[in-house]
Amino acid sequence: MDSPQKGPSAFSPSLGGGQGEDYLLNHIDPEGDYLYRLWRATNVHLLNGRMASGHLQGRLLKMLVRMIRPHNILEVGTFSGYSAISMAEGLEGDGHLYTFEIDDELEDFTRPWIEASAVADRITFIIGDAITEAPRLDILFDMVFIDGDKRSYVETYEMALSVVRPGGFIIADNTLWDGHITDPAYDHDAQTQGIRRFNDYVAADSRVEKVIVPVRDGLTLIRRLPRISPESEGNNL
Repeated sequence: MDSPQKGPSAFSPSLGGGQGEDYLLNHIDPEGDYLYRLWRATNVHLLNGRMASGHLQGRLLKMLVRMIRPHNILEVGTFSGYSAISMAEGLEGDGHLYTFEIDDELEDFTRPWIEASAVADRITFIIGDAITEAPRLDILFDMVFIDGDKRSYVETYEMALSVVRPGGFIIADNTLWDGHITDPAYDHDAQTQGIRRFNDYVAADSRVEKVIVPVRDGLTLIRRLPRISPESEGNNL
């Protein structure tokens, strides 16, 4: 989900605006009619509709799933279901995605869209707090997508590390937070503080490899190292 204050551009700043955005979106795979209609409905019916992943990020998430080839995916923060459906489109065989949304007021909008999608059988939609509920699934995940409450990103990250396999991947959304991470005007904003804390925490974490990709609102790609030494267990920042 993107920063609700201002929806970020869907493309690299080096392309400029307007025609540059059209050029990029015209040179990647289409999102398809269903996801386009979901995107439109999200923006019409939900507050902060631009928090949905959208065309570029949705295709990127699907591509990452194709590359990683996970059997089980965990998503934290379903919102309208756009990212869940996008990732599920990339699953192979009997791969499955479990997505958690803590805001039960979104269920009446999101559940019908997920259940009517072509990948409904690959998605389990759960209303609840993933930090406490996801470990109870007793599933070892190959990939985790973090896109929930920015104030608890570090706690979500530690949960994700506990359920992702060695060598597995964690992807965190919004880690550039519409530029607020470097803007002193947002020093007292709780969500900005949460993202800054998370970025610092992951940067110092020797248990993982990490890189921030400046797509839309920032995606951090994190790989859990196959072996975690006793010295690096628990990042106590």
